[in-house]
Amino acid sequence: MPIQRLDHVNVVTANLKEMVAWYETVLGLRSGPRPNFPFGGAWLYAGETAVVHLVEDKEQVRTGSEADLKLEHFAFSARGASDFKETLEEHGDPFKTIEVSDAALVQFHISDPDGNHIHVDFDSNE
Repeated sequence: MPIQRLDHVNVVTANLKEMVAWYETVLGLRSGPRPNFPFGGAWLYAGETAVVHLVEDKEQVRTGSEADLKLEHFAFSARGASDFKETLEEHGDPFKTIEVSDAALVQFHISDPDGNHIHVDFDSNE
């Protein structure tokens, strides 16, 4: 059976409330139903799909160094690049924009409050 799509990304954090607020405010995801696991966490939805699963680990210490990272980045495709840029600027989040002309993409490279690298891709023709 071939892989059909990425279902979700699981992110461990000691800063659950801050992470939930950031993913809701900056990325526009919404908190939603989550199974009753025996540990804290939150599921964040894009439409009807829980695309980010946050797992709370209050003992976790992230230094923000690349040595801590096991996954270099994850990415979302989206619409509304100018609105997204405005949200990032209003929120004060640093970002880097990269144009990938061969793929007709504009990528916004950002980091969540724990330092996880994310990029959000927009069609450069929108």
